[in-house]
Amino acid sequence: QVHLVESGGGLVQAGGSLRLSCAAAGGTVSIATSGWYRQAPGKQRDLVARISSGGSTNYVDSVKGRFTISRDNAKNTVYLQMNSLKPEDTAVYYCNYVFGVYNSWGQGTQVTVSS
Repeated sequence: QVHLVESGGGLVQAGGSLRLSCAAAGGTVSIATSGWYRQAPGKQRDLVARISSGGSTNYVDSVKGRFTISRDNAKNTVYLQMNSLKPEDTAVYYCNYVFGVYNSWGQGTQVTVSS
């Protein structure tokens, strides 16, 4: 089983920035598809950004130009740089790892953006 540990969430004012980290143990991020999802209260968990094993990325329209997903293969860690944060970005953010039969989730990290 792949164990994911997220960090970097917190409280920030609108317009501010945060960087989320997702450290993977028991799996290798460079060969997997990794993603960041978020879930606001009362809503479903939705994809925010994803990076494939080949390095291609895709984003939900609402974060394009503001968020950047990346990874550091040496640290086996995936990041989500979030700039120009808006109150509607408030949610619990989850890291996801998919490779073959492995589909793992982190415990989530809270991001709260105040207006």
